[in-house]
Amino acid sequence: MPALPQAVPRPSRIVVLVSHVQLTATPSRLAQEVQRVAESHAGAVEIQVVDRAIADALDYAKSLEQANAVDVFICAGATGAYLHRNLTAPVVLIRVGGFDILTALNRASRAGRKVAILSYRETSRALEEALPFFTLDVRQAAYTSLKDAQARVRELAADGCEVIVGSSMVTELAEQAGLTGILIVTSTAIRQAIDDAMAILRSTRDDAARRQRLDTILHHLTDGVLAIAQDGTVQSLNPPMAQFLEVAPEWAVGRSIEEVAPYIRFDTVLKTLAAEEGRIITHRDRTIVANLLPLFEDGAPAGAVLTCQETAAVQRTDRRIRSSTRPSNFTAKYRLAQIIGDAPAIRSVIRLAEIYSQTDSTVLIAGESGTGKELLAQGIHNASRRRKGPFVAINCAAFPETLLESELFGYEEGAFSGSRKGGKPGLFESAHTGTIFLDEIGDMPISLQTRLLRVLQEREVLRLGSTEPTPVDVRVLTATHYDLRERIAAGAFREDLFYRVSILRLQLPPLRERREDIPAIARRILEDIARRSRVTRASAEIFALIAPFLESYPWPGNIRELENVIERAALAIAHLEPGREFSADDLKAVIPELFAASPSSRDTGGDPRPGMKALAKSAEYVHIRKALDECGGNVEQASRRLGISRSTLWRRLKDRKRDSGALAAAEDVATR
Repeated sequence: MPALPQAVPRPSRIVVLVSHVQLTATPSRLAQEVQRVAESHAGAVEIQVVDRAIADALDYAKSLEQANAVDVFICAGATGAYLHRNLTAPVVLIRVGGFDILTALNRASRAGRKVAILSYRETSRALEEALPFFTLDVRQAAYTSLKDAQARVRELAADGCEVIVGSSMVTELAEQAGLTGILIVTSTAIRQAIDDAMAILRSTRDDAARRQRLDTILHHLTDGVLAIAQDGTVQSLNPPMAQFLEVAPEWAVGRSIEEVAPYIRFDTVLKTLAAEEGRIITHRDRTIVANLLPLFEDGAPAGAVLTCQETAAVQRTDRRIRSSTRPSNFTAKYRLAQIIGDAPAIRSVIRLAEIYSQTDSTVLIAGESGTGKELLAQGIHNASRRRKGPFVAINCAAFPETLLESELFGYEEGAFSGSRKGGKPGLFESAHTGTIFLDEIGDMPISLQTRLLRVLQEREVLRLGSTEPTPVDVRVLTATHYDLRERIAAGAFREDLFYRVSILRLQLPPLRERREDIPAIARRILEDIARRSRVTRASAEIFALIAPFLESYPWPGNIRELENVIERAALAIAHLEPGREFSADDLKAVIPELFAASPSSRDTGGDPRPGMKALAKSAEYVHIRKALDECGGNVEQASRRLGISRSTLWRRLKDRKRDSGALAAAEDVATR
């Protein structure tokens, strides 16, 4: 936006207007005295002394005003009061004090014994009380106009007065009547009047500077600003507001708001003096969000001000705020390229994920617990156009229903007992412009599935306790270990939501179906453990001990269980006494589940051998039962120890009961 043009300031100017009944060719006595005093202010301000006839004093003063040739007038007596009533520029009166009167009377005593003091409007009460102490015969009189002054002079002359003390005009009238005129104005009164005028100039300059700064600020604001007086007239508006209203600022200032913008109603604010925030105003094809605030001066109503922003600017600001206040943990660390595996099953999944990352459609990632569903979701996010936005993940099975609802959708202040002051945005709002990952969506309660379906359809979120929905721009990725069609048949999952979340589908293979990738995955896990835990013993030693089990063990907990096993072995080796070898017995004590399903522990004995799948399930069950026993039957502690969710643990136990015939034979072989 271009800067405001800077006008070249002229020097401040004071005009001392000395009025006369009849203008003389030479400077008057008062003009000469003013000029002498004004010389002491040379350089600080320009002071012009003008003798003028009373008849044309007002016209002359107005001509100076219109030409912007004056900042302050200085006048005396009736002329000063008259100009003050009829001019816009400030008028300073030369005020006479007790010292001025005494000085004038001292001069008058040398010209006559009977003296009159003729003052404008009123006489001095203090002087009246002091008259008995004077040796002079002094009387006071007052006038209100030129004719009245002429009449008073005639009366005083008829009463035997020899000297009249007063203003420049009064002294002229006295001399015209054949009397002696003594000027009551002294250099002290003139100096005080000039000081008062300069104080006004300083205040005016300060006000002008403040107005200039304010105008500059308003001119450069991107928000529109409009101020009106209490009577509804426009006082000021800046360029953005003028552009929105489609008016010229010069035309609008001074006009009624009804004429400038009839669709902006200030009535309520002016009457109730209550602020109004968030008003939506539409003018032609543009919409703004406006705030109306009452203005006060010295505690009294003085009008109102309107500030506004275009809705597009508000939305941009909202996105920046959401981005800047986004928690640091709302980021995706992993990329698709970091997923280890050359098995055809995993390579095909990665290729599909790369294709799906280029769209905004919802993706359902299916797979057993521990297969890396969240890692795949993070990779899809980081390969998408939303990579710079937030990645928000939540496990739907880890929260009670009421807490999950407030976490996902947020709440307003007072929505429930103990709710945070100001409310809280939900994870959908936190994921705005990015991705939200709903893990274990099959465990989401039916009531929340209904709300989730609406979010996916309408792309807006309604906080708990709110009536105004919040638009969100979010891509949704979901994951589950369930067969959702079975959940639908059981009435635990909405069919319409299933089709919403499974537009694109990915099926992660379990670790036992990609055994050729296990050594590479194990090495990466060892590297990570060494980096985190500073394990110094060689990874080759660990590999030598667990290698026989890597491809034979069924890995019911998949990659998560593989991580647990390797970390236990690595830490056990790391804490051996120096020089001591880690034996198979040590390994069996640390990782008994491997030996429970180990091929070396099987004794065929010529008996019919169950299939490998049944054997794997048997080993898995033994492993789960051992963890439950060690945790005293506490399912939550056992699931954490095994690295699987509670729902997965229960499902594995149910599968055991369902397949009890086949698994019983397998268990007998596995535990012999």
